[in-house]
Amino acid sequence: MPQALSLKVPKKSAQQALALARKLALLNPELKLQHENGFVHIPLVREPIAGELDELKGSVPDSGISEREFFESSGRPASLVDVLGDKLPPHVLASLPHAIDFIGDIAVVEIPPELNEYKEVIGEAVLKVHKRVKTVLSKWGAVSGVYRLRSFEVIGGEAKTETVHEEYGCVFHVDLAKAYFSSRLSYEHARVASLVKEGETVIDMFAGVGPFSILVAKKRADVHVYAIDVNPDAYQFLTKNVVFNRVVGKVTSILGDVRQAVNERLVGVADRVIMNLPEKAIEYVDVACRALKPEGGTIHYYQFTDTPEPTETAKKQFSEALNQTNRALHKIRQARIVRGVAPFTYQVVVDAEIK
Repeated sequence: MPQALSLKVPKKSAQQALALARKLALLNPELKLQHENGFVHIPLVREPIAGELDELKGSVPDSGISEREFFESSGRPASLVDVLGDKLPPHVLASLPHAIDFIGDIAVVEIPPELNEYKEVIGEAVLKVHKRVKTVLSKWGAVSGVYRLRSFEVIGGEAKTETVHEEYGCVFHVDLAKAYFSSRLSYEHARVASLVKEGETVIDMFAGVGPFSILVAKKRADVHVYAIDVNPDAYQFLTKNVVFNRVVGKVTSILGDVRQAVNERLVGVADRVIMNLPEKAIEYVDVACRALKPEGGTIHYYQFTDTPEPTETAKKQFSEALNQTNRALHKIRQARIVRGVAPFTYQVVVDAEIK
């Protein structure tokens, strides 16, 4: 039996860990999972890097990595290259998409221009490799507009953009063509939720279908979250997800512009504000400050940056925006890169205590 790195997780966390290993391109599909004494051993193709290890530990705290022997798998093709090796010209195989976003039973890929004529073939290959996928979507254009939407093209499987995604024990109904959602933010959703304390009032300024808001409400017994979004479709899915996840009464869904919503009903009520609109959050720092209680609170501020020192840039720009308000910075708890969004471009979060 071949030896490989193993991600050891409790059986109850196996599906969550397996999905994360697939998302991070760590899973070795050529080897079989091993079950032993209430634990599952997941075979890995390589050692996780620091950021991936943090995400694994954040998702499954009781996990561990070691070496062990695995039985070889059989039947399903192990990778896109296995399926497409004899169907595509050799010079384009290197351009095959390595990153696939799995949202529910939908796989989202980015097809480079040189592979555009082979997109349907690639879509069918994704379906063969990933048995739980029912639809393969190709990204078409960047996220844009007030509602943060992007276009998709179905290149394999069922013609749909709506699905149900599970994350940390929460279930999210979403239509990717109508409301923004990223499975790559799953660790960030859990990280922020873990920081919320009992008794807090939280404002999720750009809530989408509710991944931050609902996870906060599920993790804490005594909490209230105001979840705001300007997109009517996102709001409809948000209200549905609040009911479906049984957090009615703990999450208040608000449809409308966040500036207006805060000014009319939420001035001075929040212990914590989540600002996950990295394209434009800088424009709403004053609104977040207005929403905080008079004695202050915490802001989770997100932005995109393409500078050589992304976290320092984000801290500097946030501090400059804060200086234009009547609030002051008490402490930056941390600033970290959340994910890469393009070559040398990152989404960064700043966790700031405001007085």
